[in-house]
Amino acid sequence: MADVHEPEVRSYNMSRIKAKDTKPELLVRKFIHSHGFRYRLHVKKLPGKPDIVLKKFHSVIFIHGCFWHGHEGCKYFVVPKTRTKWWLDKINRNQKKDKESYTVLLNEGWKVITIWECELKTDKRDITLENLVKTISC
Repeated sequence: MADVHEPEVRSYNMSRIKAKDTKPELLVRKFIHSHGFRYRLHVKKLPGKPDIVLKKFHSVIFIHGCFWHGHEGCKYFVVPKTRTKWWLDKINRNQKKDKESYTVLLNEGWKVITIWECELKTDKRDITLENLVKTISC
């Protein structure tokens, strides 16, 4: 199926997608703050600049978009039909950087938590957030 937008329009649309303060990220931040957790955002000194850093619990949280980080088996991760090689290279680079960051953080003693965008959809949100609180606390 051909793209419904001209290349310039598609390029503009893609360039407007934010990396910080996304809806899933704001949802998690609001939830954990309401449960008494205090955190820092996007700490540049840590590998991968985690979305949320809970220093007291020595935990970091990454909130990944299913498309951008190649969530295998997820219905929200669909390889584009145009420029497929370029997109797969980009997604594979993201996955490689994620693994490298996780390895360094784990070796430094951090608890690494990953939340996928699809886990924050309405039907799974409550379970995901409750499990998050349990994971941070233990």
